[in-house]
Amino acid sequence: MPWIVRGAHGYAVVMTAALIALILVILFMAFGFGALGFALSVFGTMLWYAVVGLVIGGLGRVFVSGRRDIGLGATVLYGIAGALLGGVIANDWLDLGWFGQFLTAVAVAAVLVAITVPRTRR
Repeated sequence: MPWIVRGAHGYAVVMTAALIALILVILFMAFGFGALGFALSVFGTMLWYAVVGLVIGGLGRVFVSGRRDIGLGATVLYGIAGALLGGVIANDWLDLGWFGQFLTAVAVAAVLVAITVPRTRR
């Protein structure tokens, strides 16, 4: 059989490689799944912020009069900023529930779009 290593040196090399592989598997099982879970959690959170930002930014753009030339990425960023600022205003200052926080977030996103993005002519 060609995979059988002959001699003491070859056996030591194979056993050393097997031991290193075993240690790596144990380390991955101990810490890797946690790191993988953390990475997936961060990715999921960022994806959720992007979706919420898109919805809130899109609604904010609907309530601003005039044509604004901003892309999808800017809409998401305005929505995320509106959600964060609106959440702080509605929760900490106005003491509103979740629906009030949502409406405040949309209003803040609309104000941010109206203040920072100039109107474009057709």
